[in-house]
Amino acid sequence: MANLLIREGRPAEIMLVEDNRGDALLAARAFRQAEIENNLTVAETGEKALAMLRREGEYAGLGLPDIILLDLNLPMMSGKDVLAEIKTDDVLRHIPVIILSSSSAPPDIAGSYGLHANAYIVKPFNLENFSDVVRSIEQFFFVLAVLPSPE
Repeated sequence: MANLLIREGRPAEIMLVEDNRGDALLAARAFRQAEIENNLTVAETGEKALAMLRREGEYAGLGLPDIILLDLNLPMMSGKDVLAEIKTDDVLRHIPVIILSSSSAPPDIAGSYGLHANAYIVKPFNLENFSDVVRSIEQFFFVLAVLPSPE
């Protein structure tokens, strides 16, 4: 049985910004198997992610996530542009953003950290490895690290 978020007794709120349906399904399956109970919200585009984070229109009732997993290669608005928007927004900048990208190119890694990404992970391609990544994320961000309140 999954544990609730240790310090607050609630599920972890996780936003995944991913346009690849296969990768999103892989992530969703890995998070369903996670030890920490969680609610995973998926945004397929950067524009949708920002609308959700800013609680615009139909997303007015959403809360903020505890962490954001962000792909760099998104249609229209790139992941780097989304990251820049998040980290320059006074309401959103405190949310840890983990880049989850298939790119291991040094300019992508350096550029992401230059825009204040909290971590950069090269995306695994199978469920077992993705589950390992999810376990590492939950151990660090939900067990060891102290996160600010999402609201």
